Amino acid sequence: MDKFLIDKSRTVCFSGHRPEGLPDRGDNNSYVVKIIKSMLYKEIIDSINGGYNCFITGLARGVDLWAGEMVLEIKSQNSSIKLVAAAPYKGHGDRMRGIEKWQFGNIIHKADSVVYVSEEYHRSCMQKRNEYMIDNSDKLIAMISDYKSGTGQTVRYAKSKGIHTKIFDLNRIADTYDQVSINN
Repeated sequence: MDKFLIDKSRTVCFSGHRPEGLPDRGDNNSYVVKIIKSMLYKEIIDSINGGYNCFITGLARGVDLWAGEMVLEIKSQNSSIKLVAAAPYKGHGDRMRGIEKWQFGNIIHKADSVVYVSEEYHRSCMQKRNEYMIDNSDKLIAMISDYKSGTGQTVRYAKSKGIHTKIFDLNRIADTYDQVSINN
């Protein structure tokens, strides 16, 4: 797979929780999860319309894989869109199962570039992957409910680096959905 030079000024990266940390545990049949995915997709489209053409996914289960799949879908219609798959270490994804294993393999196979931030797993490899994504991006799209998490750490790092940060508060989205559901 050919590497290409990332134009930081036109690059967006993603951060978000794994399914366990998402509303309804990331269940694809959940209406609130469908709303969250729609918001993520719209933000990707808005980013493209704003001049961004390169996206970096960190390949974690949940939001990262969703975002990677969405970018691939858009890329199939628009060849100017690029996707970078940033794995924290070689072998990341080996323990995934089911649809996540398929999504991971599909993203690795179709990405324009695959970057392994570390050769082997070590305690800080996820943080190093997150720093790589921020250091090579102009914008972060974050789907977050818990700031005491890797996503929270990534948001703080992005803000310290002064990159544009679009934050979707998953607690607020879920609460709003619950209120609308109760009132209808």
